Amino acid sequence: MEFKEAKNKFVQTWGALGSQWGINKTMAQIHALLMVSNEAVSMEDIMEELQISRGNASMNLRALMDWGIVYKEFKAGERKEFFTAEKDLDELAVKISRERSKREIKPALKILKEVSTIEAKDSAEEKHFVDQTSKLYDFVLKADNVLDKMTELNDNWLGKLFIKMMK
Repeated sequence: MEFKEAKNKFVQTWGALGSQWGINKTMAQIHALLMVSNEAVSMEDIMEELQISRGNASMNLRALMDWGIVYKEFKAGERKEFFTAEKDLDELAVKISRERSKREIKPALKILKEVSTIEAKDSAEEKHFVDQTSKLYDFVLKADNVLDKMTELNDNWLGKLFIKMMK
C-alpha cells in the first residue's frame, strides 16, 4: 500500500469511528488528517484533501478547537490560517475525556438525579423506578469521578511519572 492510499484509508476509518464516538464524520476526518500531518495544514488544503466546503471545514475546525484538540498556527508572511492537532496521545485522551464528560455525562447525571429523587407513592412501579434510577445515578457518578481522577492524575508531575511507569 502506498503512502497516499494508507493516509486516505486512515482518515476515512477515523471518520467512521468518530461517528461512533459521538462526533460527526467530517470532524473526525479533519482531526485524523491534522493528527498525521507532520506540519500545520491550511484550511484550503483540508478542504481539497477531504472534498468539503469552506463552511463545513470552518465549522468543524472551530468545534475541534473548542474541544482543545486542534490549534491555529500562524506562519510569517502567510495570510492563510493553518491548523495542527494535539500530537501527545495521552493529552489527547485527557482532553477528549474531559470534553465528553462535560457534554454527555454531566447532563445525564443532572437528569438522573432529578428523576431519581421524585417521591415514590404507593405503586411498586414507582418504587422500582426510583430504586433503579438511583442506582444508575450512583454508578454513573462513580464512573465520572474515576474519570475525573484519571484526568487529574495526568495534570500533576507525580501522576505523569506513575503513568509513564505503567507503560
